[in-house]
Amino acid sequence: MVTGAKKRQKSPSKLLVRPAPRNKSRALLQLGHLTFPAAIGRNGRTALKREGDGKTPITTMAVLHGFHRGDRVAALKTSLTMHRTRSDMLWCDSPDDPNYNRMVTAPFRKSHEEMQRQDGLYDVCLVLDWNITSRRRNLGSAIFMHMIRPGYEPTAGCVALHPRDMRRILPFLKKGRKITVL
Repeated sequence: MVTGAKKRQKSPSKLLVRPAPRNKSRALLQLGHLTFPAAIGRNGRTALKREGDGKTPITTMAVLHGFHRGDRVAALKTSLTMHRTRSDMLWCDSPDDPNYNRMVTAPFRKSHEEMQRQDGLYDVCLVLDWNITSRRRNLGSAIFMHMIRPGYEPTAGCVALHPRDMRRILPFLKKGRKITVL
């Protein structure tokens, strides 16, 4: 026994997204011993992700950084870099544009996602490294971890959590933390 040594609390090691039984667009997000319900792509999961297929990629991705609506969300406890969204922040999802799967600013004519959404889905939005670090056209864009729609409605390919569950996992996240979709 070491005297005076503090017992260090170990961070849960794995962030896993497992399919939920009987519903292809529902999942369970597991962080250590904690398990949370989640919504995933309307067409389930795939190992062969394509732009617009409505599927969540089966892979391991790093968490890169996040966004939050400062006018709606109070201070967040996380060491992950969080950017406050502005109304001119957009995410390009047009495969034929050089900015594909990148942040752009308005005005922008090609297809895009608004980062400061009115429906609250991106009040907290974490950018996952799907087709970003090693980017290829048509392999999917804007794969985020964000807030759920009422009733855990399916996403277009993202992983979505209830706001209370997002707040519970944020303290364990930092840049590079891996999330595995099984």
